[in-house]
Amino acid sequence: MQLMSPSKADLVTIRLTRPLRPFAKEVVAFLGDLSEALVSDYRVRTMPDVYSFGFWCRRAALSAMQRDYCDLDSRLGRGVVFHVAPGNVPVNFAYSLATGLLAGNSNIVRLPSKDFEQVRVITESINAVMSLLVHQGLRDHIRLIRYDRDDHEISSELSAICDVRVIWGGDKTINNIRRHQISSRSFDVTFADRYSACVIDACVYLNAPDRSVIARGFYNDTYLFDQNACTAPHLVMWLGSKEVVDHARDAFWSELHAYTKERYRLEPKSAVDKWANALRYAALHAESQIIKGEDNLISRLLISRLEPGIEDSRGNCGFFFESQIDKLDQLLPIVSRRFQTLSYLGLDKAVLQDLVIKGRALGIDRIVPIGRTLDFSLKWDGYDLINTLSRLLTVA
Repeated sequence: MQLMSPSKADLVTIRLTRPLRPFAKEVVAFLGDLSEALVSDYRVRTMPDVYSFGFWCRRAALSAMQRDYCDLDSRLGRGVVFHVAPGNVPVNFAYSLATGLLAGNSNIVRLPSKDFEQVRVITESINAVMSLLVHQGLRDHIRLIRYDRDDHEISSELSAICDVRVIWGGDKTINNIRRHQISSRSFDVTFADRYSACVIDACVYLNAPDRSVIARGFYNDTYLFDQNACTAPHLVMWLGSKEVVDHARDAFWSELHAYTKERYRLEPKSAVDKWANALRYAALHAESQIIKGEDNLISRLLISRLEPGIEDSRGNCGFFFESQIDKLDQLLPIVSRRFQTLSYLGLDKAVLQDLVIKGRALGIDRIVPIGRTLDFSLKWDGYDLINTLSRLLTVA
């Protein structure tokens, strides 16, 4: 096991550390200084995900988040939170840690096993900021560790001392961690493998003056993490008549291709996998159509109608299903519990909210504009993380 932060700390004292109130001033000060350290680091200029995290935890943003809560004087952190970060999204661990701190907890975070440069930069910045005398009081609220995911002895020990486990990853990761017992008062918060989609009003897109900005936003939603983030759309639904949709689709994918060609390198294995996925789906669904482009940067599969279970067939690295719909409620029958984020363009967010609520959709926990699917929030996957990771004191 490798202890990454704080340097030369131990895992024993964290169990004895007292909880804090949510948004404790020392936590806000620490995250604010961490934000300044990250956004001023020259290495972060080429790491938009790290910069986004630094921007997210700046003091002004944290103050705005705090204003969303009216009962913080009656709350305390639950104790020790054991975070299991996903292996394919480098900066997720930092958001999970920050959330645990903001809720008032001590935190043990298992880092991704892969040695991402982003993880190194953030960990080094945490150690640097934590070394300042003003932040010494938080040293026992943070432990960043790395160990083999198959080391069940360590996972069992950490599970035994935690009050909450926050598990990010696929179903296999969640089930592996759940093999280890937690105390009777502890509980799990799980963020399982999810599926996301996008809906675009074709007419609005054709009249948009900023198509290059839209392409950049969609690129950030999808290609930054090879479409592996749960927030990345795999299905694009075009709202409008077939004629209008056809024009909009051609323009949209052409604009995205021009943007992607300058920035994205498709690995040969990914190119083969994308083509194989398209052929496999087309072979099983005679009504589907593979849309060929000038290269394999964007792979598209046009489906004539939306069917339940579509979330079971997907690819990555720029592999998209797309469909034309006449009415928004046509998407409701396919929305399963695995649907997480619905991104949109040219639609009223209140209309989409009504669609999900009044339509009693089984899934969709987030509705955000194109370009903002990766924006982390303290309300995530249907959880209010501050309320979930803190306990409420009631006084009669």
